Amino acid sequence: MKTVFSPLHAGHSGQMELMAGEILPGFEKPSRAEIIKARVESEKLGPILPPDVHDLQAAKRVHRADYIDFLPTAWPKWEAAGRKGSAIPYTWPTRGLRTDVLPQTIDAQLGFYSFDGGASFVKGTWDAIKSSCDVALTAAALVKAGERAAFALCRPPGHHAGSAFMGGYCYINNAAVAAQWFRDQGAARVTILDVDYHHGNGTQEIFYDRADVQVINLHGDPMTEYPFFLGHADERGEGAGEGFNHNYPMPFGTAWEDWGAALEDACGKLAAFAPDVVVVSLGVDTFEKDPISQFKLTSEDYPKIGRRIAKLGLPTLFVMEGGYAVDEIGINAVGVLTGFEDR
Repeated sequence: MKTVFSPLHAGHSGQMELMAGEILPGFEKPSRAEIIKARVESEKLGPILPPDVHDLQAAKRVHRADYIDFLPTAWPKWEAAGRKGSAIPYTWPTRGLRTDVLPQTIDAQLGFYSFDGGASFVKGTWDAIKSSCDVALTAAALVKAGERAAFALCRPPGHHAGSAFMGGYCYINNAAVAAQWFRDQGAARVTILDVDYHHGNGTQEIFYDRADVQVINLHGDPMTEYPFFLGHADERGEGAGEGFNHNYPMPFGTAWEDWGAALEDACGKLAAFAPDVVVVSLGVDTFEKDPISQFKLTSEDYPKIGRRIAKLGLPTLFVMEGGYAVDEIGINAVGVLTGFEDR
């Protein structure tokens, strides 16, 4: 299996985030991608390729153009305002406030285009965002060209980014961009299977009213787990998309027996949809030692995920999302991939 990876991810380093009333170093850090890359190499998964450079038109097919245009301006505007440190959102428009007018200050714009304080900027953040999207599109092209599967080692991740909002360490929704690219290249139907611990709220929002992209999420119950405001089982899509969105919220402490049963049911729904290609939002923060998650999967469980996805017999693009138990992240992420290849 070919892996696509960009060293430009490392520019998004030293960023801070707002979490639980504190300004903390970002859990989403460069070592995550580097450890996964090292595991790809040590397991001899396959060649590691650099991404091709793409324009932003593919991203603008799933994100609002003004939002994408804002992202590369965030850090320059922060610097121009005389600020230092991380550009962190701290104020948000909510119910009863205006969202039809974009204020001119960078503080307001950061809040206007975000839903939490977890998507901050430092000097190298935009280059990392852009390269992560390039990684996803380059890996998608490998699958389109005939590869059975490819691995987009994206950083930063993407599945919390919606059509016009960032959050949860995510800026451009790499999996959504890739899914739309497959559609634009002739795929009649695409499924996004999100196995990250946290619900892919951005992915759901982007495709919620569409019947051509099925979205399936296995995740922590939003009644008790971030991102809280999407991910309930009764969210099934709307309009033309009704019946094409599937959520599997699960309680704290869920281990393989119940999680694997949810995956089995999800794969049944996926197979019935009969997509031309599957995009897997690959998060491994379901791991029992993850510092910000509450499931109990073990390292032995991740190859099982890969083997079950392989049984679908469909072209598959793996797009890296979350996972913050850094010591084991390579073992777990690459375990899914070696399981897919039945090693």
